[in-house]
Amino acid sequence: MVKEKIIIQNPAGLHLRPAGKISTAASAYQSSIHLYKGNKSADAKSLLALLGACIKFGDEVECICEGEDEEAALAEVVNLLGTGFLNE
Repeated sequence: MVKEKIIIQNPAGLHLRPAGKISTAASAYQSSIHLYKGNKSADAKSLLALLGACIKFGDEVECICEGEDEEAALAEVVNLLGTGFLNE
């Protein structure tokens, strides 16, 4: 299991387009990938779960990956969250 915390940089938070990109990217991995915000958990492979987590600008989110390709999965999801989706 690997994990990393990140602060959401996108002023609009995790809305439909970035959540879609994250779920699409996460679905390419065998590992389970979850985002945690406070007491809420979201399966990163589920668009509806990501939207339901209500992740907003400035929120601290922890990404936890577990499985055979966990390192690559964590790197990609954290990279997507870290870019801030500023052009979205």
